Amino acid sequence: MVSLKQLFYWGILIGFGSQMTAQTTKSILSVFDNTESIKGKSQHLATPYNTTGDQLYMVGNQDGTFPDLGWHVKGEMGGIWHHPIKLLDGFEASISFDNQHLHLDKADAFINYPFGNKQLYTTISDKIIIERVQFVPDEMGVVYIEYVLKNKTNKPIQLNFDITTIANLMPVWLGERTGMIDSKDLSQYDSKKRYWVVKDTKNPWYVVYGSPLEGKNMTDLGSKSNKPNTSITRTQYSMVIQPNGVFYVPFIISGSAKSKEEATQAYFKVRSTAYELIQKKKKRLLQLDTKSKLTLNDKEVETVFRWLKYNSDWLTVNVSGMGKGMVAGLPDYPWWFGGDMAYSLKGLIASGRKDLTYSSIDLLQRVSEKNNGNGRIIHEVSTNGAVYNLGNVCETPQFASLIWDVYCWTGDKAFLNHYFPTIEKGLSWLVEKNDADGNSIPDGSGMMEIHGLNSEMIDVAVYSQKAFADASKMAKLVGKESLSLAYQKRADLLKEKINTDFWVKEFNSYADFIGTKEQALQLADAAIVRADTLKNKWAVEELKTAKQKIVSDTSRIKKGFVLYHNWVVNTPMETGIANKDQALSALNTAQKFTNSYGMFVTGIDRNEESVKEENSFASTANKKEFTYTGTVMTLPTGVQVVAENNYGRPDEAYQLLKKITRTFSYALPGSMYEVSPDYGMMTQAWNIYAFGESIVKQFFGIQPLAYKKEITISPSLPKVLTDGKIENVSVGTNEITLGFVQTIKEDQFVIKQKLADWITVFSQPKGKYKKWMVNNSVVHPKLVGDYEQIRISGKNNNLQLLK
Repeated sequence: MVSLKQLFYWGILIGFGSQMTAQTTKSILSVFDNTESIKGKSQHLATPYNTTGDQLYMVGNQDGTFPDLGWHVKGEMGGIWHHPIKLLDGFEASISFDNQHLHLDKADAFINYPFGNKQLYTTISDKIIIERVQFVPDEMGVVYIEYVLKNKTNKPIQLNFDITTIANLMPVWLGERTGMIDSKDLSQYDSKKRYWVVKDTKNPWYVVYGSPLEGKNMTDLGSKSNKPNTSITRTQYSMVIQPNGVFYVPFIISGSAKSKEEATQAYFKVRSTAYELIQKKKKRLLQLDTKSKLTLNDKEVETVFRWLKYNSDWLTVNVSGMGKGMVAGLPDYPWWFGGDMAYSLKGLIASGRKDLTYSSIDLLQRVSEKNNGNGRIIHEVSTNGAVYNLGNVCETPQFASLIWDVYCWTGDKAFLNHYFPTIEKGLSWLVEKNDADGNSIPDGSGMMEIHGLNSEMIDVAVYSQKAFADASKMAKLVGKESLSLAYQKRADLLKEKINTDFWVKEFNSYADFIGTKEQALQLADAAIVRADTLKNKWAVEELKTAKQKIVSDTSRIKKGFVLYHNWVVNTPMETGIANKDQALSALNTAQKFTNSYGMFVTGIDRNEESVKEENSFASTANKKEFTYTGTVMTLPTGVQVVAENNYGRPDEAYQLLKKITRTFSYALPGSMYEVSPDYGMMTQAWNIYAFGESIVKQFFGIQPLAYKKEITISPSLPKVLTDGKIENVSVGTNEITLGFVQTIKEDQFVIKQKLADWITVFSQPKGKYKKWMVNNSVVHPKLVGDYEQIRISGKNNNLQLLK
């Protein structure tokens, strides 16, 4: 006897009246079974989620609605985007049966998966349960949505399923700079092909959407939009759900910024092969965790690191004519940033994503070369190629250090040879165009976007110092010995200046900036207003005292000033150039500017309310205007994690990492917001920096020099991590696995690598262990500076270190 499920699968017609519907496609629902997922919290159903692919993504609320979201293009950053155009504002579904009309706008649960997501409507009716699942296939500008209607009764249910779709074909931010001008969208229903085609009247922009089910055009009954260029359509599908049966309603949305043919071809491919495509995507996403696969006794951190790999993939955007790269965040930063990549890609390469790291760097360099041509790295470029900011000063040196970091991981000499000319030009631009007083400290904007902070900024100086030090190594490797020496000389000079001119003993902190008395007074006044607005009495008092000292200072020389306590004052510890005594003092000072979620972007924003553990930032933020004032962010906290580790404080570093971990799945399950815990971008690229850099390179201590076929392993483990391992860490053509067990009397490490001829340098602080054993034989480490080291080769080595 043929089962009901088989009838659906084989396409047996089930219907009523003159309207016949056929289940001709295989449901994707089962693909979500037996897969790691994270369920959201009911109190955050009215907050955003994303369903993403590299050529299209969908942003709506977890409850199933599509409200106006975002500020970059106000109210337009949600919906469905196929860059460089938007396709839809969203869609609305409803069902009608038994004289009831029920809108699917209040999902009672949201569940996130690495490759898609699910919404549940279990309380909508006592007769029907509805699930909605969705995914975006790889390398396609299509999203596939499936509604699963389950009859809970012993009687057939006859119903109408309506879907209203709001097409809004429009250009990306800065579209007008490249001639992308929005116009009226016109729609037409093709009853034979069962889809709608919507076209922007003056552009070759198309969105095609529909279902394999036979539908009826109900647009004349639809609503009107307050947006003049949109097109709203309504389609009705009639069906009978058999007793205790299931009916599947697929809905496919496809877009193109080029032609109708491109959109329709993709539409039909996904309509006919959705099951195979989601299986393929699921397999690829889950395989991401096979590289740098982390296992810890702390399962929270282990889970976050795994999901950040998925998050990084969610933020991959591939645009024809631009390239493929990791964008900054959703929903408001779905394009590329020089500074963001400098952090994100360091974590990404450590997590095993050489492919995405390479393509992101390629995109950034090409856009920078096209728009600047002098080695300067752009700050921000939209997906249509329009550059908003030709580059903050810090981003050019950050790019140089990024290239060195990636080269150390890959050992790819062609990669180094390709990018070194850009580095050489960029460092020349840095020196020749950004040092008006000739004191070797570059002038101009750094990471802090505060008006007036553009003199000699601490982060610009620090990242420039590191860039010259890294470029010195690169220059030597490409055969430019004299240039290598010149770069190192400048790096040494900058290091000295940072540790003297920027150090402010009174505050046990590095200065926000070096500037004139006049500059300092203007910034002090602005800081006082800011602190007073936030009702931060302590900060106002401190700033007024500082201002009075500035006023009474009769010297005319430029000097370092601490006013804002911005997070960037900790960059000398992040890069490891701070003198140890100053570093420890500064790290202790920085602890004052934290709350339960991490580091404040600007220290003077800290007040008693903002340090309360239970506070949601989104609930207290200005609802009329997006702002970063008063925020705690994952990037400053991640930088501080790295900084603490650099000075032998892994326990303090881990405490900070756990603060960031508390924000994971706070609002969006499986993700971590840009502003902690629940504000700004719901998924943010640079979060991988905090975990990839600190876990792989610091806690496990894997520091690659792939071009030498050498890997230094110098674990710096917090006490709370008693056991763990990281597997299949890609270093050049090699792969390494490192496991550890920490006990009171000894530490054990197991090192495995794919290639036996690579050298492993195992390094630990002098005197930490009284006895070293490798493969059950006693060895005597060599003292190198403040560290004891042994050099070992072979595929498998077991180390036993007695305390």
